[in-house]
Amino acid sequence: MIRTATAADVPVIHAMICELATYEKVPDEARATEEQLREALFGERPAAFAHVAVSDASDGPTGAPGEVVGFALWFLNFSTWRGVHGIYLEDLYVRPEKRGGGHGKALLAELARICVERGYERLEWSVLNWNETSIGFYRSLGALPQDEWTVYRLTDSALTRLGAGR
Repeated sequence: MIRTATAADVPVIHAMICELATYEKVPDEARATEEQLREALFGERPAAFAHVAVSDASDGPTGAPGEVVGFALWFLNFSTWRGVHGIYLEDLYVRPEKRGGGHGKALLAELARICVERGYERLEWSVLNWNETSIGFYRSLGALPQDEWTVYRLTDSALTRLGAGR
């Protein structure tokens, strides 16, 4: 079952973000606090949105029905070429013991449904090149890699220098 996240889900979403960072081999990079997430998701001007995957009785012996076992955190982007919004999926994560149960696909299907309902024309995300399991999963859904694009990022001192005009 997929539902829109609530403020009460922030602690488990935060915990899963830390789990994801560990899985991606950069545990020290996950510096966001629960309060920052709460503000970003549920503050006066939300900057991001989240959905959670909730276990049910058919999920087997691990986890109680109603337990949050995965999440998708996303925000709106805009295509100047298409002239409409899209969804950028920042993080998709399902706890390892719950993988293979359809939660990841259900989260992506919910975001695709939102795109179709609202007239958004793109659902995009990034995946680490070494994450063959996820790449295979995404390809099985019909997602295509955008191999001609390279992601660039400014952070920390480089961002500060540029922002200061240096």
